[in-house]
Amino acid sequence: MSEKSDSGTAQHSDEQEQPTAPSESSERADRSTRSSRTRGERVRAAAWTLREPRTASWIAEETEVSVKTAQKYLNQLVEDNVLLRVEQGEQTLYALDQLMASYREVATLQREHTREELTTALESMRDRITDWKATYDVDQPGELRSSLAAFDDEQERESRREAASEWEQLETRLPLVQTALREYDWATERETITA
Repeated sequence: MSEKSDSGTAQHSDEQEQPTAPSESSERADRSTRSSRTRGERVRAAAWTLREPRTASWIAEETEVSVKTAQKYLNQLVEDNVLLRVEQGEQTLYALDQLMASYREVATLQREHTREELTTALESMRDRITDWKATYDVDQPGELRSSLAAFDDEQERESRREAASEWEQLETRLPLVQTALREYDWATERETITA
């Protein structure tokens, strides 16, 4: 199957692959990592990690580029349907396009896993959720979180907190895996046509 850039479009000229330094907590290692990436790579990497809408100046500061440079790459990401541009008062904010990110994730699941692997993963996720429901006698991860205050034992609270976090993550992943499976034949047929 064919491979595309993360945005699903042709890569821009300054995206040439350069090795990156291993992640370390020291400031020196962070500078080394940043200097081994192009400005565009740094802005794009930051954009993919946005959890809430941010201004170009915030992203520029995070990626150590000028605001003008950040705006240039952020606007390309808007054109590539990776980000959404949101006008809020006099500010322009950029946010990850969750719908397009979900489409990309489904496509990645279909390309990187067989139907059997996806089926096994789906069954495993459902089994884990069923186990948590039975173990903690709750129906939702929110109920599990709200039960934390009822326990004095730190280990029990931590166990419940971890289970609730994993459960929430699985609830986010389940629809993606289900969609990847449901549309598997359609997607693989399209990939064959374009290959």
